Formats: sequence, C-alpha cells, structure tokens
Amino acid sequence: MEFEHVSVLLNECINGLNIMPNGIYVDATLGGAGHAFSICSHLSKEGQFVGIDQDDNAIMVSKQRLAGVVPKVTIIKSNFEYIESVLDMEVDGILMDLGVSSHQLDEASRGFSYMHDATLDMRMNQDSDLSAYDVVNGYEEDKLALIIKSYGEEKWAKRIAKFIVDRRPLNTTYELVEVIKNAIPQSARREGSHPAKRTFQAIRIEVNRELDIIAPTIKAAVNRLNVGGRLCIITFHSLEDRIVKHTFRELESPCICPPIVPICSCGNVASVKVVTRKPILPTDKEIETNPRARSAKLRIIEKIA
Repeated sequence: MEFEHVSVLLNECINGLNIMPNGIYVDATLGGAGHAFSICSHLSKEGQFVGIDQDDNAIMVSKQRLAGVVPKVTIIKSNFEYIESVLDMEVDGILMDLGVSSHQLDEASRGFSYMHDATLDMRMNQDSDLSAYDVVNGYEEDKLALIIKSYGEEKWAKRIAKFIVDRRPLNTTYELVEVIKNAIPQSARREGSHPAKRTFQAIRIEVNRELDIIAPTIKAAVNRLNVGGRLCIITFHSLEDRIVKHTFRELESPCICPPIVPICSCGNVASVKVVTRKPILPTDKEIETNPRARSAKLRIIEKIA
C-alpha cells in the first residue's frame, strides 16, 4: 500500500522525548510510523515501543515498517483518548501528533480533502458511526453554522451553513466545495487559502471530536507517565495549540482552589513542569521540503510527581 508520510519536527520530537535505550515509549498517533521508526532506532532490545492508531491502513502499514526493529513492538487499534486504559503500565515517553495525517488527506476515497472528489466521509476511525455526510446533511442550520464558526474560524459561517441547507442533500466533497464557493463572495475568495479549507477543517473536527478529547487525553497520558517521563504534542492549528497550552499550564499549577479563595489551602502538588515555554517550530528548511509542516507547533511537558 502507498502510504506517503513525512514526519514533522522529527528530530525535535526525538530530542524532546529524551529517550533512554531501555525505556518504554508510546506513539499515540502512529500514522505512517515515521516518528515511531525513529523512536525505535534509539531503543535497545530491552526497550519497548507501543503504537496506537484508530486507522486500519495506518496500523497495517506500521506493522510492515516496524517489523525489523530491535525493541519489542506492540501496536494497538484504539483512539488515543483511551490511552490510560489501553496502556497497562507506566511509560517513559508519549508522543501525540494531532489532526489529520498526510495519508488521510491524500487518500481521495476518505473524503478529507477539498482537492479530491469523494463521498463525504472524513472518519479517522472507519468504524465510527458519524461521518461528514451526517453532519452536512443532518445538522440543523444554526448548529452547522456554529461548528463552522467555532472549529473553522470562518467569518462566512452563517452564509455557508444556509447555502448548505438550501442545497441538501450533498453527497461528495466537490459538491460541498461548490456550495462553499458560491456562499463566499468572490472578492473574499481572492484572498488567502482555498475557500473550503476552514469549513472542511470544522466538519472534520466535529466528525472526529478532535478538540473535545485533547484536554482529558493529556491528563490521562500524564497518569501513565513515570516520573521524569515526557509528553510531546504536535499541533497544526491554533484551536489545538490553545487547548494544549492551557492544559499544560493547568497541570503545572499546584493550586486548584477556586479563584475566589484568597489563600491557597488545597495542598495540591503540581504534576508536571513545562519544558517548552514557547512552542518549537519547524525550520525554514523543513518547511521548504515539507510545506505541510508550516503550521506545526511542538509543546513538551515532563512529569515531576
């Protein structure tokens, strides 16, 4: 199977994980196994690697690509939001690469991309019940507008939602693109990125509950880290990065008292320290060779208690 994948911020992730050769490391968004292969190359035969992904194609390809590595490899089909129950041990490092993978974008039949004509799908887990077709054709206009505005940060959200509802049913990505283009005034379409980019992002996030699960997943991952273990998270848009940044700050703060309490009395102890006060960004060289890395940001925390 063709599964083109260029790992984003690869060296930065490996350095951030601070890998011990005999440690246990997890890639909770396995994808094409690019990060995974590099992690495994830093492990000895006493080390262990666990890969988690909900995409059947990613799992199949990763098993092939990791077949000859030195450490023990375990690959699990699951969503990373279940990481605490999926892992039955404490580990020394966890990597999460949020958002849609390059392969999912490039595989036309999955319906993630506005550049390929396909049925409206966008499910990362192909066993999920909710698809893009259900969102586009089943949601009420107000709810659809709210999703496009909130998850896509699209200023034409209300107009796009109205045009979608008036044109329903929509079956394919190109039909949806056409409606979006018609909804956005021509003068606005001349500016910036593809006119359908924000709406497609919003629908994909809704289908896969991408933002809802980030904060609880981070907390669950920290619960599975050994003291000294690190969690590295790559984000690709501001909505993801904002949640990661705020959750890291919350975990680093020792006080959980209500804001109205003038003096801390909770006795809580901070569980992590933030390693990256500002996110690590791709170099100009990486962006030149892999344009999809342009918006990537890497944030890292280390468990201290």
